[in-house]
Amino acid sequence: MKIIYTKHVLKDKLPALKRLGWIISKDKIEETIANPKWNGVSKHGQKTAMGLVDEKHILRVVIRKKDDIITVITLHIARRGKYESTL
Repeated sequence: MKIIYTKHVLKDKLPALKRLGWIISKDKIEETIANPKWNGVSKHGQKTAMGLVDEKHILRVVIRKKDDIITVITLHIARRGKYESTL
């Protein structure tokens, strides 16, 4: 399965998270997609994959799957309980 990243993720989200002290690698993103602790749906109906970043925070990755290509649309860090409790 091929994973591609939008320009939004590479140019905006990852640098913004880094400035806030969150170092999120592509490996971490791909691990979250491959083995999510939780799955969900965004408010726009897109699939999400979530995994732990630390004890109090999750990484939420919004994706689109088409055939054998996964596109990472956006991602963010959220406090635990905000998303996994809604699943």
